[in-house]
Parts: sequence; C-alpha cells; structure tokens
Amino acid sequence: MDKQLNPLALSRENLVTLLKKAGFRDMTAEMLQEDIDGGVPVNADGTISLVKYMAWIIREVHSNGDNESGQTAAE
Repeated sequence: MDKQLNPLALSRENLVTLLKKAGFRDMTAEMLQEDIDGGVPVNADGTISLVKYMAWIIREVHSNGDNESGQTAAE
C-alpha cells in the first residue's frame, strides 16, 4: 500500500487493504467488485473514493431496512 493515500482516489487494491486494516477483515477484491457491480461510484480513472463508498454502504443498509444479520434498524 502506498505511504500516502488519497481517500478520495484509492486503487481497488489499496481500498481492500485499508478496509481490512480498519476492521473489515473479511473484505476481498471480489466483494468490492460485487459492490461496484451493485452501484458503487467509481472515479473516471478507476479509483474509488472511500467517502463515497462508505456513503453507498450506509444508503444500501438503510434502503434495505436491515443489516447483514437480518435485523431491522428498529430491532
């Protein structure tokens, strides 16, 4: 991973590594690709904004009304 990272323009590899180090230990390149296929915004140069990715995840959780455990936000 680069020593200086731009959180608004991360390579897919750097994003996966960063997320793993931040606690998303099960994160893989395949999971990221699934999210991209599902609508994660990608910059014109192919990089990904960590800020936009996190916002996308939050919107997905709220729009589905639940989280991975299947519980609704109100539970």
